[in-house]
Amino acid sequence: MKNSIKLIMLFVFSVIIVGCKKEDKSPSYHKGDLTILTDESFKSVTEALADGYMINYPETKIKVVTRKEDLGFLDLLQGKARIAVMSKELSPEEVKAFEEQVDMKILPAKFAADAVVFVVPINSPKTSISMDEIRNGLQSDNKDFIFDGTNSSNLNFVAQKLKKQPKDLKFSVIPGSQNIIEELNKYPNKIGVIGLNTFSRPYDKTSEKLRELIKVLPVENNGKLYSADSAGLREMKYPFTRVLYFLTNEGNFNIANGFIRYSCTQLGQMIVEKEGLQPYNIYKREVQMR
Repeated sequence: MKNSIKLIMLFVFSVIIVGCKKEDKSPSYHKGDLTILTDESFKSVTEALADGYMINYPETKIKVVTRKEDLGFLDLLQGKARIAVMSKELSPEEVKAFEEQVDMKILPAKFAADAVVFVVPINSPKTSISMDEIRNGLQSDNKDFIFDGTNSSNLNFVAQKLKKQPKDLKFSVIPGSQNIIEELNKYPNKIGVIGLNTFSRPYDKTSEKLRELIKVLPVENNGKLYSADSAGLREMKYPFTRVLYFLTNEGNFNIANGFIRYSCTQLGQMIVEKEGLQPYNIYKREVQMR
């Protein structure tokens, strides 16, 4: 009888141990490693959100890797990464490719309003730029507009806005948005095209130095000037306002989906705001008077 009881207790104990081991291996949002692919233009806000997530969940380790937007999307399709940050509107062909290869419905998780901005050296006499200037300039052999490269989010977005293919535009290239700002004074007649998040952090020393080197041009559209400020982004009146979103091929609630949920909650949206961007999910602030 005693031997039977011992065997039963041993069996129960073994089941508990095995169950615990299985639980440790199960998907989890609060521990594990994750690599996020992001275009350089929104690297800063992505890193800030990753830092916030790791502070809240110390057993997670998130690595942010810079990848051109088009190439990051391809990596996601091929299963080389679990999450990527995007800004361009995907074509029907791209949506179909995602849903067929990943075997999931595409669900963009929107988390911030950013912008593509047009900049000139701080001492430039130019004070604004029109949509016609942008459209005509990107068809000119002068190649007066400087982008950070092909396959980049900035080029993709401007091309979409003008209803063109990136390959149909004529432009110059200086790799890296920060390099464009730092080298723009060598090309006084050129116009840099960069992402706002490159220098949008209000109290960041590097951002402050970059802002001192350039002038951001308001864009004239239908006789009105629009700036890439908080009002222009919030109301999406600035013509080159873009919405940043996450795409994931993760089908369960693991670390990638945990990170996405965090980024879209009030805490994540506060980080977006501190980055100088417009939170996509605006939370009502209530003040109680006593």
